[in-house]
This record gives sequence, C-alpha cells and structure tokens, in this order.
Amino acid sequence: MGVTDEVFITINGERQYLWRAVDQDGDVLDILVQKHRDKRAAKRFFRKLLKGLRYAPRRIVTDKLRSYGAARKEVLPDVIHDNDKWQNNRAEVSYQPTRQRERQMRRFKSAGQAQRFLSTHGPINNLFRLGRRHMNVAHYRLFRDRAFDLWREARGDVCPKRSLLVKTNHRSFISRLVIQ
Repeated sequence: MGVTDEVFITINGERQYLWRAVDQDGDVLDILVQKHRDKRAAKRFFRKLLKGLRYAPRRIVTDKLRSYGAARKEVLPDVIHDNDKWQNNRAEVSYQPTRQRERQMRRFKSAGQAQRFLSTHGPINNLFRLGRRHMNVAHYRLFRDRAFDLWREARGDVCPKRSLLVKTNHRSFISRLVIQ
C-alpha cells in the first residue's frame, strides 16, 4: 500500500507542489517537486514512483484531489484507489520533518535544490526514525547503532567490529552480539 499526498511550498515567491509517497510504515518512498497539481503532474509522479519500486502496489491511498483518480486510471488501472476521509493521515504527518528542514535552511532557493535535498533527506530520515515506542531500550540502542554503522559505511568511513551487551526481553541472561 502507498499513501500519496501533495503540499505546496513557496520557492522564490512562486508556489510549487511537493508530491510525496509514503508506505504503510511511514517510510518515504518518493518525492517530486512540480509547478502544477493537475492530471499530467499526477501521472508524472506515479510513473516516477513506479520506476523506483520493486513491486506493484495493490492499493493506493490519496486525498480527494481528482487528478489522482484520473492519473491512476491511466497509469495504475488494476490498483485499488482509496480516498476516504482520514485515510491519508500518514502522508499528512510525514511533512513535519520537511517543514522543519525548510525552516532551518531559511527556505529552498530553487525547485532543483528542493528536489535534490528532499530526495536525499527522505531515505536518511527513514534510516534514523526507529519508532521508539514499539521496542525496549536494548533493542532501540542496537538498531540505532546499526543505523549509525550503515551511515558511516555509506559515507565511506571504516566501521570497526565491536561487541554490544544486549539484555533480551525480560530475561535475566545477557547475549553478546557482534556488529559487522
């Protein structure tokens, strides 16, 4: 399932639209910055989204913008389209990190700069957003350390082996894990 939504951003006094697709876990799948919010723009976004996915979605959730339905009929004819009220809340909430970064950067300077930055920021944000409320402290620290190791590896830093002591779920023994 994919949840799609669009929001406007102002770049050099001109309104642009930030299209975003989010999966069921809240991870950003794809981002596209465009000037228009019509059927042609929605088709372009859907084609870009499908190019990056390894699977075809069974269901897509959008808001009630009619250009989604028209574009979906042409690009994704076999996909179930949901546009019920409150269904796309996951995509609506996913704009908060984007708005925070936009404020810190004192607005985006161009559509290309916004596209490059947000396309990079999405996967990095997915890596470090762990969902703390669903796991205990030991597992959270383990996943956070793995995320930092992946980040160091992506940057090209050497990541030495180190062992961690992890206390498993409410048991009295401690297991030793080696992160490579």
